Amino acid sequence: MANREKNKKTLLELAKLSQNCCCADCGAADPDWASCTLGIFVCLNCSGTHRNLPSVSRIKSIRLDFWDDELVQFMKANGNRAAKNFYEKFVPVFYYQPQPYDCEVLREQWIRAKYERMEFTEKNRQRPYTAGVYEGMLWKKGKDNGQFLERKFVLSVHDFTLKYYKEDESKGPKATISVKDLNATFQPEKIGHAYGLQITYCVDHHTRNLFVYHKNGQEIVNWFNAIRAIRHVYLKTAFPTASDGDQREPFKKRWFILDSLNRKLLYFKTQLDAIELGVVFIGSENHGYSVRECVPKGTRGNKWKCGVIVETPDRQFVFMCEQERDQREWVEALKTVISKPMMPQDYTTEANIRRRR
Repeated sequence: MANREKNKKTLLELAKLSQNCCCADCGAADPDWASCTLGIFVCLNCSGTHRNLPSVSRIKSIRLDFWDDELVQFMKANGNRAAKNFYEKFVPVFYYQPQPYDCEVLREQWIRAKYERMEFTEKNRQRPYTAGVYEGMLWKKGKDNGQFLERKFVLSVHDFTLKYYKEDESKGPKATISVKDLNATFQPEKIGHAYGLQITYCVDHHTRNLFVYHKNGQEIVNWFNAIRAIRHVYLKTAFPTASDGDQREPFKKRWFILDSLNRKLLYFKTQLDAIELGVVFIGSENHGYSVRECVPKGTRGNKWKCGVIVETPDRQFVFMCEQERDQREWVEALKTVISKPMMPQDYTTEANIRRRR
């Protein structure tokens, strides 16, 4: 007969191991639940999705439920690291893996993709969001009346565009958006739908938004990852020397965008992210801002040696470029912004950015 307290203690010890101490699906700390059929430890939120997959996953509390000896041995023999090595072996670099704070549809479809559809266990598996063209109907919010109407969307890698059409497709697309200026993020509360997606792009230095949703969770997440996939192809074409992995160097690799109209230098964890990690305000020379090329100290062992220093009234920022050409272009672009006098609205922007720090 199984020893209830002994098995509970064993499970709690397993859950504290470095390979199990975060949720197998979203990375939340200190998971209290486990799938006794997959051999993984998960958080409360992810356990809810697993409960909806009874043919794949059986969820138990590691604190409250009874575990027999055989199941405890199974958990010992498996765990989150083993599951990751199998179920996530071939996750595309662009595929978004949800964090604890992400919306429910991202978490649910990530879990279903891994364990139900097993999308990432085979290297050359065909996935709809990696096709050269991805098209379908989405419900789009109207600009005038705010009503959602079905529209056809076409995302194409051949010309790196996203197009959408009104009822009569023979009249051509209502809009053609360059992938270069395209990004997407889930905004269910803003859009008023659990599967709401905000598509953001730039036109003449102005930001525009499309608010769309699909009634099927898998389909809207496919759209989200299709946009990330085509962005990845575009960026690999436009920046062939950039690598997909993080660089294990003294400097952290980040993706930068200079919004010269609003005097903002934004940086992202990767070039596929829709939300920036931070922002640096770029004021004028008269207000203590400057930029120059440099070779910073402490870059020994770093293959990127072309430095850029941005001085602000508050602090100094040091960035590294891979090539001298990139270094020159960044310095010239930043100097152009710094040479312009600040407008009244710029002072408000500067104050808001300082307040966020």
